[in-house]
Amino acid sequence: MDLNLLRVLDALLQENSVTRAAERLGSSPAAVSRSLARLRRTVGDPLLVRAGQGLVPTPRAEELREEVAALLRGCDNVLRPGAGFDAVHLQRTFTVQATDLLLVGLAGSLTERIHAEAPRVDVVFLPEALEGGPGLRQGWVDVELGVLGHLDPEIRTRRLTRMPLVGIARSGHPLFDGRIDARRFAAADHIGISRLGKRVGPIDSALAALGLRRRTAVVVPSHTSAMMLARDTDLVALSVADWLPDTISAMGLRTFPIPLDLEPLDLGMAWHPRNSADPGHRWFREHLASALLPPAGRGPTGARPSLPDRARPAKA
Repeated sequence: MDLNLLRVLDALLQENSVTRAAERLGSSPAAVSRSLARLRRTVGDPLLVRAGQGLVPTPRAEELREEVAALLRGCDNVLRPGAGFDAVHLQRTFTVQATDLLLVGLAGSLTERIHAEAPRVDVVFLPEALEGGPGLRQGWVDVELGVLGHLDPEIRTRRLTRMPLVGIARSGHPLFDGRIDARRFAAADHIGISRLGKRVGPIDSALAALGLRRRTAVVVPSHTSAMMLARDTDLVALSVADWLPDTISAMGLRTFPIPLDLEPLDLGMAWHPRNSADPGHRWFREHLASALLPPAGRGPTGARPSLPDRARPAKA
């Protein structure tokens, strides 16, 4: 049946008047009368019959009233973006690709936030093995979180915050015996953090500009392993400011400002445009962003607040 006929039938059954139904629909009484005639032929029932100066519904029309109204509400919910979404009914698994340093700091709070509203939603965290690959495009990853780069041109992004880099070493490290300047920093043996085994980065460029060079004695694939190695040796690692302070203290580590002019890390999230308008995915992205930032809406010391989700394509 023509959906427009159902809307006419709903208006007629609610108003019991051709004139008022026409006003409700923004149509003319003549057009509604023609539609009523078609409905009578289709249903095989007069639906509305004359009673004095008005119309009254037949028993068949009474049966149809709630059924037609519910059917139209269902159609509206299907066609209206995000309408009818209720997280408590969501049963879904979201996959997030993130560095282990971010994962350790946000997984707990994210899980609490999500399960408070959607107890049947699960989260799978993946390492950055798919970074720069087709994970988002192919649907293997729902959200990529961290320093974004090498994304497919259609990918949507949202910048969340900026985190300054800091050095990290065991509490009894000789570096803490005096002022940590660029020369003393460069003289320490360092831990490089790279999944690909890279030994040179922005730190080395900044030192080279001062005529200095450091020794990267060890390269490890994760921040967690770097922190554990720094705890047990005189090697120096890198971290981000004001992140996991309780964990760092419990491990017997201390952070210190890096005596170099370095740009903070820009952290953001990325997702494929197929999920931009999906209400469940949008709900998850908001919780993911909130879990990364403190309740006041500010990032760690020196960090910029989260920017609105503009769902803008990333530059290729």
